Amino acid sequence: MIWEALGAVFIGLAIALSATRWLPDRFPASSLTLATGPVAALLGALLTRSILGPGHPVQALVAAVAVGAALLSVVARPPRRRFRRPAAPLKGHRTA
Repeated sequence: MIWEALGAVFIGLAIALSATRWLPDRFPASSLTLATGPVAALLGALLTRSILGPGHPVQALVAAVAVGAALLSVVARPPRRRFRRPAAPLKGHRTA
């Protein structure tokens, strides 16, 4: 069990590092990202182990990847728009 947990933590750390490296504008708080990845992956592995029972390390690590990526997507910010146009005034609309 300890090897599954360590593997899940390393998988989560790898996912978090790759997210901060490839998408730095969507993950500006790198400390939050680097903390969320391993914790989410460990949660996914432990949840899978509690559902399936011992003896399924591959499934637990696959679930660690899935839950880690899913919870990191919650932390991500939407991309910023580079070109913003002011809204066109409405016809017949009076402004104060």
